[in-house]
Amino acid sequence: MRSDVLAGRSSAVQPRAVVRASWDRSRTHGLSPDGVPATPPAAPGEVEAGRSASAMRPLVDQLAELLRDALDSAGMLLAITSPDATILWRAGNAPLRHHADELGMVPGATWAEGNVGTNAIGTALVEGAPVGIHAAEHFAEEHLPWSCAASPVRDPLTGEQVGVVDLSYRQRAVNPLALPHVVMASQLAQAQLRQVYHDNADRLRTHAGPMLARLGGPAIAVTRDGISAATVGTEPPARVLLPSDMTPGALWLPQLGNVVAEPVPDGWLLRLSEDGSDRDPMTLVRLDLTSTPTVVEVTSSSGSWTHALSPRHSEILLSLVRHPEGRSASELSDDLFADPSRTVTVRAEMSRLRRTLGGVLGAMPYRISEAVKTDVVLPDDAARLLPGSAAPVVVRTREDLAAEIRSGGGGTPAGRHRAY
Repeated sequence: MRSDVLAGRSSAVQPRAVVRASWDRSRTHGLSPDGVPATPPAAPGEVEAGRSASAMRPLVDQLAELLRDALDSAGMLLAITSPDATILWRAGNAPLRHHADELGMVPGATWAEGNVGTNAIGTALVEGAPVGIHAAEHFAEEHLPWSCAASPVRDPLTGEQVGVVDLSYRQRAVNPLALPHVVMASQLAQAQLRQVYHDNADRLRTHAGPMLARLGGPAIAVTRDGISAATVGTEPPARVLLPSDMTPGALWLPQLGNVVAEPVPDGWLLRLSEDGSDRDPMTLVRLDLTSTPTVVEVTSSSGSWTHALSPRHSEILLSLVRHPEGRSASELSDDLFADPSRTVTVRAEMSRLRRTLGGVLGAMPYRISEAVKTDVVLPDDAARLLPGSAAPVVVRTREDLAAEIRSGGGGTPAGRHRAY
């Protein structure tokens, strides 16, 4: 049947509708059953960057444990992908991983229909639903010894597909447990993602509650994703649609009208203005490099909050305040490691730092927001500036500070201040 249909000959038996539609799409993409993927696997650095950015990252170990019996007893291979069908994580026994290596089903490989033809991962993404593909239902000849089942994982807030959970195996018969297992795994992943949103809102309430209580007008505290966490003086929508380039200050939002946005941990405090008369408040960030650990304090018209920084995050903020024009990932990598190639580590650290500081930081390039005024407190002894750090940006700052001290530049027992 497969040979006849793919060759355009009549066949008394027809493939399932989902398979026939996928075969037609594969041919539309210009693929040949005996061809090779047009896009080769991504480099290891790109895979690491994809893992760092993936919403699936916190769920990988839990999903592997959930599917442990399928991997160990039933001899299946687990693959977890990005929204564009790139394999990011893989688990299974050594012989099966070896077969997958020969097939090219490796981390970094793109398993989209447009690259490898009909398969459970790519077809599930196109269909937006769980799919099982058995043996000869694959489009590519090399895939015929395999069967697979995959289910997309959706973001519970936006409904967008954030990845796929796939089980693949080399057996003559369909394993009836494969498809129910991936459906169960995707449902667990979606439940965990939903819990992340709830946890973010709970943390925001802790920080924003006291600030809201001090305000004299209506305001809403929302997470970075726009989920309403706390409010005073108004009835908020369940979710506020925020611009992707959100920065502190006055702006207009379709659901709320004129607001003034102030950064708070894990989100934003939105002060509502009925007449639009509010002016942009200046957000002040004080980076105290004389304390151990380093402390960052954010102050706006609604109040202030502090956060203790790790040594790495202290180095990053020092670099950003020294370069108000912004830094690319490679420039930050050079500032931190004297190696511009360690961008994967930089992006991961910036992702963690922005989860806390939120609107204080911008991206593309990484920078302190233009609506923020920064005050940096440096020690009165250059050797006491982040003493455990060997980062080039810290070394340069120590040298500048030592030169200033030698020249008789003024300081106080509380430290030397720099305004940016």
